[in-house]
Amino acid sequence: MDKLSLRDLKLNQKRVLMRVDFNVPLNADGSIRDATRIILTLPSIEYILRQKGRLVLISHLGRPKGSFDSKVSLRPCAQKLGELLGKEVGFCFDCIGAEVQKRVQNLNPGEVLLLENLRFHKGEESPEKDPGFAQSLAELGDVYINDAFGAAHRSHASIVPIAQFFPANCGVGFLMEKEIAAFSKIYLNPNRPFYAMVGGAKIGNKIDILQALSKRVDGLFIGGGMAFTFFKAKGLAIGESICDESRLKFARDFLKECERKGIRLHLPIDVVVTNGKKIQTVQIKGGVPDKWEGKDIGPQTVELWSKELNRGATLFWNGPMGVFEERAFASGTERLAHFLSEVPGDVTIGGGDLVAAVQSLNLEKKLSHVSSGGGASLEFLANGTLPGVEALSNK
Repeated sequence: MDKLSLRDLKLNQKRVLMRVDFNVPLNADGSIRDATRIILTLPSIEYILRQKGRLVLISHLGRPKGSFDSKVSLRPCAQKLGELLGKEVGFCFDCIGAEVQKRVQNLNPGEVLLLENLRFHKGEESPEKDPGFAQSLAELGDVYINDAFGAAHRSHASIVPIAQFFPANCGVGFLMEKEIAAFSKIYLNPNRPFYAMVGGAKIGNKIDILQALSKRVDGLFIGGGMAFTFFKAKGLAIGESICDESRLKFARDFLKECERKGIRLHLPIDVVVTNGKKIQTVQIKGGVPDKWEGKDIGPQTVELWSKELNRGATLFWNGPMGVFEERAFASGTERLAHFLSEVPGDVTIGGGDLVAAVQSLNLEKKLSHVSSGGGASLEFLANGTLPGVEALSNK
């Protein structure tokens, strides 16, 4: 990798400003439901503290849209991090301003301070409207580290503009380094055959990756809610199933393009449907009945896809194949996850919902790589890099 890493920078006594991804799922009472994203940053955090750095952590959580929202405060993350580290983690109720600067200046080597949610300020997501926000953040550190792979595909203030204030002192953390290594291998030189499975509900934010993957893979498998847009594009009845009407033209064009180029595009052959009272499995060639809604891929699809996927040397999977959080519609995702945990090929998965599903099955250690980023993993595979990576210092 041609970017500076933690190992390349002098951290002793320095104020180390590190962007992390503590965008953790929360319970209704505000407690943390899954601390995986915090746990993944521990190697970088512990290394900085051992080097006697004065660590200042910044992150976003949820979508507060530029104003304070106590429901997405990062304070629970500070408490959880303290438990994991076995030491006190300071917390500041803002991320810029005089009080924050004072708290940072008073940090001792080996201490850590987490600042409040970056997205409480409009300048985080819209740096062009408030360029001073990135500069105010930058004033808090002597060194900048980005260890937030899950947010590195966004050009937000704490990801891209901030790096210009550290021309020779910004680099990647250990989590980011691990993610880049895993996806660079898939992007540059995947073992063949290379298969990709893409699921999830919406097709809109995955158009670019579908087009990019279609040029690189030996087989593309599309499931989840987004499959129904393709079914409708093929003229099949989809009942009350989710469909992105604005993307139907793309779906039609994409299907024709794959056929013209001989790209092996796999759609489900059967789906699990419900009318709110009953659940049944139908063959998609006959369409989804009126007033019924598709919720999962069916067992015949899992069986058919598994035979094909077993031939793969490199497999990438993003997005669940059904509404897995509802027990009745989790089978497709779970059966595929179990199958992929046993295949001989290298398996990489990305996306928060899918990662949660795999972790609930205790399968993550059986896979080659479980990514901390959904959108970031997709964009990396499409472009071979991310805005947040490009912004950092070269070696």
